[in-house]
Amino acid sequence: VFVVFVRDEIVVPNMGKDGIRYLPYLLTTFFFILVMNLLGLIPYASTSTGNVNVTGGLAVIAFLMIQYSGIRAQGFGHYLAHLTGGVHWLLWPIMVPIEILGLFTKPFALMIRLFANMTGGHIVIVSLIGLIFIFKSYIIAPVPIMFVLGINMLELFVAFLQAYIFTMLTSLFMGLGMQTEHAGDEEHAH
Repeated sequence: VFVVFVRDEIVVPNMGKDGIRYLPYLLTTFFFILVMNLLGLIPYASTSTGNVNVTGGLAVIAFLMIQYSGIRAQGFGHYLAHLTGGVHWLLWPIMVPIEILGLFTKPFALMIRLFANMTGGHIVIVSLIGLIFIFKSYIIAPVPIMFVLGINMLELFVAFLQAYIFTMLTSLFMGLGMQTEHAGDEEHAH
């Protein structure tokens, strides 16, 4: 079910039929993030995606795949030409650094989004349990425990959501890099 969902709802709409060749990478990313997120919901286990080094590694791989798919689809010369933003050559000293910065901000945003969302839920759970120890009373314990159970259900949803979002945005960025100017010309010809 998940494989068909990733293929039909994430890869094909964002990358077209040419994106099927990148399906193994995107499925690996999706299932890795999902399993690591779900492992964090097991008592005494931790979420590895709550570590910025893991999300950084995922972001580096996503960055390489985004660049690779763009170069493979457009060719190296056309890929470099897109860094000019299609503006007059006098504006290239401004546009090229902005475009290069944009190449790095996409995976960085993926990294921070996944890290912050996975860490944030656990911090809320620890804070709620900490209320029991702050008030030093078992009378107050049922209220934080009920909230913790609610946050745990939310964390279960977030585990799936973050795997989806990271995979969807990676495929979207790859699909944007794979677009060529000729694709629009072919559609107008038909």
